[in-house]
Amino acid sequence: MGVIKVFTDGASKGNPGKAGIGVIIYDENGFIIDSCKEYLGTTTNNQAEYRALIKSAELIKKLLEKGEHEVDSIEFYSDSDLMVNQVNFDYQVKEPELALLNHKFQVRMKKLAVPFKIAHIGREKNKAADRLANQALADIKV
Repeated sequence: MGVIKVFTDGASKGNPGKAGIGVIIYDENGFIIDSCKEYLGTTTNNQAEYRALIKSAELIKKLLEKGEHEVDSIEFYSDSDLMVNQVNFDYQVKEPELALLNHKFQVRMKKLAVPFKIAHIGREKNKAADRLANQALADIKV
């Protein structure tokens, strides 16, 4: 039983521009249990941030299906103040694409049926996820 910590980041070179995501999932002891970097194509930075969050929910679902980790709750961390406040319903989501992505994330989390919270962190605390997002871009030679 435990709390997993998930760090997500999206990177876009241009806005919109070539984009990538990075996700790192830690178990309750601070060990990495999964990670991901993925090239998205052309999108905005805010859309990339949401897509990283959605990807993390997909990875968590797979971890839970394997049954290797019991999860009591999930803590998400992101350096995107906008996304965190929108996911927490502190800000309205006015842009239609972001509203759709927010909805997708909320639906995925509801299906997981695991309590979660999401918090904003400074970029200095999100370096590992940022590095993965930028590696996804470097891998395709943006």
